[in-house]
Amino acid sequence: MRVHLQREVEKLQRRILALSAEVENDVRTAVRAVEDRDEELARRVIAREAQMNAMEVDIEDDCLKILALHQPVASDLRYIIAVLKINQDLERIGDLAAHIAERALFLCGQPAVGMPLRLGEMADKVQAMLRKVLDAFVNLNGVAAHEVCAADSEIDAINRDIFQQVKKAVMQNPAMFEPLLQVLHIARHLERIADHATNIGEDLIYLIVGRIVRHTQEVSDRPEAG
Repeated sequence: MRVHLQREVEKLQRRILALSAEVENDVRTAVRAVEDRDEELARRVIAREAQMNAMEVDIEDDCLKILALHQPVASDLRYIIAVLKINQDLERIGDLAAHIAERALFLCGQPAVGMPLRLGEMADKVQAMLRKVLDAFVNLNGVAAHEVCAADSEIDAINRDIFQQVKKAVMQNPAMFEPLLQVLHIARHLERIADHATNIGEDLIYLIVGRIVRHTQEVSDRPEAG
C-alpha cells in the first residue's frame, strides 16, 4: 500500500510542477505582450487558458483519488492538502495571465499609451515573486516562502502609486481614458497574481512545518534558516 501511495504522490508532484511551469510561462508571455504590443503573444496566452483549466481539474481529481484510496496521514496528508490549495492558486494565476493578455490585445488596437513608470517595475517584482515561490515549492524552502509572503505589501504599495499616476494622466488627457483604464486593470491583475503567490507561500509553510500562518503576522517575520 505504501509503495502504491508513493507512486501516486510522485505522479502528482510531476503534474503540479508541470502546471507551475506552464503558468509561470503564461504570466511571462502576457507581460511581454503588454510591453511589446504583441498581438500574437496575447492570443497565444488566451488560447491556452482551457488547457490550464484542464490540468487543474486533473490534479484535483488525482488528489481526491489519493485521499479516497490510500487515506494518507502525517506528511503525506499535508502534501496532498497543500497541493489541492496550491493547484487552485495556480489555476487562478493562469486566469489572470489570460486577463492580462486580453488587456494587451485591446491595447494593440489603441493609440500607444505611455505606461506608468512603475508598471514595468511591478511586473518584474510580481514575476520574481512567482518564480521564487515556485522554486521554493520544488525545494521545500521555508525561508524563501516567508520572503515571498513579506514582499506582498510592496506590490500593494506600487499598485496604489500606479492608480495615482493613471488618475493624473486621465485628467491631463481625457481622450486616453479607455486605454489608461486597461493599464489599471493590468496593474490590478498583477497585484492579484502577487496575492496568489503569497497564498502559495503560506501553503508551503504549512506543508513544511505543519502550521497555518494565513491571517497571522508570522509570514512577515524573518525566519531562521535551517
